[in-house]
Amino acid sequence: QLQLAESGGGLVQPGESLRLSCKASGFTLDDFVIMWFRQAPGKEREGVACIGGKERTTFYTDSAKARFTISTDDAKETVYLQMNKVSPEDTAIYSCAADLLALSTVQALCENPYEADYWGPGTQVTVSS
Repeated sequence: QLQLAESGGGLVQPGESLRLSCKASGFTLDDFVIMWFRQAPGKEREGVACIGGKERTTFYTDSAKARFTISTDDAKETVYLQMNKVSPEDTAIYSCAADLLALSTVQALCENPYEADYWGPGTQVTVSS
């Protein structure tokens, strides 16, 4: 059964770090792209970082570049989002999603936050002092 489950959210202070986990049960990363999206209150969902394919290709949107890192632990079927130097603007519900890579690219899937076939329930990240 294909299932996604996020964990690791919580309350952090500006400038601190946080690591989110996405347990991607049943997904083969060679064939799928695992994507992190976020949605802040009153804003549209946006892509954050994505990884997938045999070469574990990564893509970061502008909101994540230089501060966030996406990685995988294949043995644990888990994709991580390491978030450094967080700011209040990073406050959002973070969700991981998955889609087949076969007919698209990691970048294209990452830039389209409404098309993924599989979704986790999300985890709240709040950045506040």
